[in-house]
Amino acid sequence: MTEIFSQILADRGLDESFLNPRYEDLFDPFLMLGMNKAVARIEQARDESEHILIYGDYDADGVTSSTVLYTALKDFDCENVEVILPNRFIDGYGMKDSAIEEIVARGVNLVITVDNGSGSGDTIAKLKEHGIDTIVTDHHEIPHKPEMAVAVINPHLSGEKYGLRMAGVGVAFTLARALNMRKNGGSCDGQEKWLLDLVTLGTICDSMVLRDENRIFTYYGLKVFPKTRRRGIKELAQRAGVKLDEMNGRSIGFQLGPRINAAGRMKSADLALNLMMTSKRAEAYTLAEELDTLNAERRKAQDEAVKEANLQVNETDSVIVVRGKWHEGIVGIVAGRLVEIYKKPAIVLAELKDGVLKGSGRSFGDFSLAEAIQNMPDGLLLSGGGHAAACGLSLKSTDFESFKTLINDYYEGLGLVGQEKYLRQASDVILGDFSKLSLDLCDEIQQMEPFGEGNQEPIFEITTTVKGVRVLKEEHLALTLKDKKNQEFRLMGFYVPDEWLNVKAGQDVLVQFTLSKNEWQGKTKLEGILVSLEQL
Repeated sequence: MTEIFSQILADRGLDESFLNPRYEDLFDPFLMLGMNKAVARIEQARDESEHILIYGDYDADGVTSSTVLYTALKDFDCENVEVILPNRFIDGYGMKDSAIEEIVARGVNLVITVDNGSGSGDTIAKLKEHGIDTIVTDHHEIPHKPEMAVAVINPHLSGEKYGLRMAGVGVAFTLARALNMRKNGGSCDGQEKWLLDLVTLGTICDSMVLRDENRIFTYYGLKVFPKTRRRGIKELAQRAGVKLDEMNGRSIGFQLGPRINAAGRMKSADLALNLMMTSKRAEAYTLAEELDTLNAERRKAQDEAVKEANLQVNETDSVIVVRGKWHEGIVGIVAGRLVEIYKKPAIVLAELKDGVLKGSGRSFGDFSLAEAIQNMPDGLLLSGGGHAAACGLSLKSTDFESFKTLINDYYEGLGLVGQEKYLRQASDVILGDFSKLSLDLCDEIQQMEPFGEGNQEPIFEITTTVKGVRVLKEEHLALTLKDKKNQEFRLMGFYVPDEWLNVKAGQDVLVQFTLSKNEWQGKTKLEGILVSLEQL
C-alpha cells in the first residue's frame, strides 16, 4: 500500500472492512420497524390475489424503488401488481388526495408507497375509508406518522440499527430481502442480489451517505452492473458511452442519473420506469434513445436559462432571485448552477401561464431556505416547503419584487459572514510536487469506489506553474503543469467556468484535482481531473 493511500484511509477512519465489505453484514431486514406487519399484509394480498398498487416518485430514486419493489413482489408470487408514478408538473411530490379517485377506480386493495408517503397521512386515512390499505416505505423525515397505514417502514423510526439514511430504493430493497427470506424459510436465496444495480443507481443519484449498509449495497451493485439482466440499463449505458464493466460513482451520478431524471424533468417519469422494467431489446433501445434526447434538451434549456438568469443577477444581493420563461423541470438545476457561480443562495422561478411563478431554491452553510420561507409574511407565498439546502415554492407574479426584497432583508438580518467556506472542497493530500503520484496509487484509490456523498473521491492539491493550455470546444480545458522539479502532469477540466478558460502558460496556479487513467491506443497514462483552479 502506498504511503499516500494509507494516509487517506487513516484520515477518513477507514479500514479493510470498508474496502472489502461483506454482503452478510447487512442487517436483518426484520429489525426495521414495521417490517413484520408489512410482510404479513403482502402475504395476505398474495394469497387472496388482491390488486397491489406501487405508488412511486418521478426521480431516479423513485423510478428504481418502484422497479425493485415490483420485481420483488412478482418474485414473491404476487400476480396483480402495477405502478403509478406522479407527474412532477400536475401532481407534485408524494401521494395526495388527487390520486384517490384513480386508485379507487383501478380496484386497488393494497397501496405500497416507495420514496414517499411519510407525509400522506390524510390521504392514507381517506383510502382506508374506501377499504384500501396502505404500506408506507420511505426515507424522508416523518412530520406526522401516518396512523392509518398498515405499516410504516422508514429508517427514521427504527433507532440506531437503521439510523443511517438510506435512499428510498434502499428501503424498498430491505423489504425485498424480507420477502425473499419469508419465501425461502428464513434466509435469502441470493436472487435478490440481481436488484443491486438498481439500488446502486438510486442510492448514488439521491446523494445518500455511502457508509454502512449503503456501502455494501453500492459495492456489490458495481459487481452486478457487468452482468445486469436489465435491457434498459444496458441500452442506457451504451447511449451514455459508459462500459458496464467500468461503472463507477462518476458514471452513475453524471451519465446514467441525469438521463433517468430527464424523463421526469422534461416529460414523464413513466419513460424511465418502462426502460428499467422492459425485457424487450427493441423497446429498451427506443426508450434509451428518448431519454438521451430528453437529457440533451434538458442540458440545452438549462444552459440557456443560466445565461438569461445571469443578466438579471444583482451581485449586491445576498440571495439571488430570478424569474423567466423557463422549463419548470430545470429550475432546481439552474439554481444550483447559480450557487456555484456566485457563491450565494439562489432561487429560480419559472413563469407559468396563469400569472404564477413556481420554482426552486438552493442554499448552503447557515442559511436555511426552509426557515426563510417560514418567515415570509402570511399570504405572500401560494405554497412553499423544503429543508435547509433546497426548497420549492410558488407565488403570484405580482409579488415577485416584494418576495425578492423580503428574503434578502431576512438574510441580511441574520448577520451571516464567511459562508463561502462551506462551498470549498477540502483537499485530502497537499503535494509539494508530482513525484508521489502513480498508476498504483490510482488503482488503490479505485478500491474505494463508488464515490459519492460521505465517500468523496480523494482530492489532491498543489501550487504549481502552467506550462501549456488547450481550450476544447470552448468549454473544456486541458492543462499541462510543471512542478518545482520540472516534472510535468496533465489535467483535464470538463464544462469548466468561463474564468478558468483565461488561464495562460507561465502563470502560477493553485489547483485541486482527482486522479484518473487515460487509456489510448493500448497505453495507459495517469492524469488528473480538475476540481478547482485559482490563478495566483
